[in-house]
Amino acid sequence: MALCRLVGAASAAKDQKLELLASVSLFGKCGSKELQRVGQLTDVMDLPSGRVLMRQGESGHEMMVIVEGRASIEKDGVVIGEDGPGDVVGEMALLSDAPRSATVTLLTDARALVVGRRDLNALMDEMPGVRAQVMEALALRLMDAEQAQAS
Repeated sequence: MALCRLVGAASAAKDQKLELLASVSLFGKCGSKELQRVGQLTDVMDLPSGRVLMRQGESGHEMMVIVEGRASIEKDGVVIGEDGPGDVVGEMALLSDAPRSATVTLLTDARALVVGRRDLNALMDEMPGVRAQVMEALALRLMDAEQAQAS
């Protein structure tokens, strides 16, 4: 009986994770089979307000998709923006193999999907839609940076 409850709880947690993944724009174009694969390669983390997710200048080993909560983006000690639900952070360092370009600190308690470098590469190889969404997020980030620099 205890094993049945454990299996039932694990199944409910898996379903909840898939619903969470489906609600994120980065994975919005994925079908159920693709979402199951994304679910295998991502971790859901609940994080406290004030937590530094990544620091400018450090090497990057994962990216995060903010599902709930808000984060401050800081470059060279200056706050340059805020990210929230649906926003991707940390992808630039993974894709370019360069140091982190900004420090990201949580302003509120948050929930995030975490994807490591190897898993991100596997997702992009297996799912062209995910690759396109990651590239779109990167392009938007670069455009925002250019606009901020011009101001």
